[in-house]
Amino acid sequence: MTRITWKIEGDRDISGEVEDGLNLMEAAIAHDVPYIYGECGGCLSCATCHVFVEPEWLEMTGPVDDVEDAMLEMTDVERRKTSRLSCQVEVSPELDGLVLHVPIPE
Repeated sequence: MTRITWKIEGDRDISGEVEDGLNLMEAAIAHDVPYIYGECGGCLSCATCHVFVEPEWLEMTGPVDDVEDAMLEMTDVERRKTSRLSCQVEVSPELDGLVLHVPIPE
């Protein structure tokens, strides 16, 4: 199991143990993380699982492919250099301790 922490901007932190092999969007939904909806079920077609990765973890989450890059232009909250769609990051032991910031749409 891998420990992940979601920081809800201006609110609270949610931490939990996540089964390796799940994606971060599935993990967020399982831990009732607000503002992570995953409306498309992880099919990379809605951008409702947008998160900001702590900069020191960004490289560990892997590269952003062209489709994710395009979808990140459609997020409700402005994209940052550390933006990822959480459905595109698979949980692995290397991500133990990962910290994600969950933006709150206006």
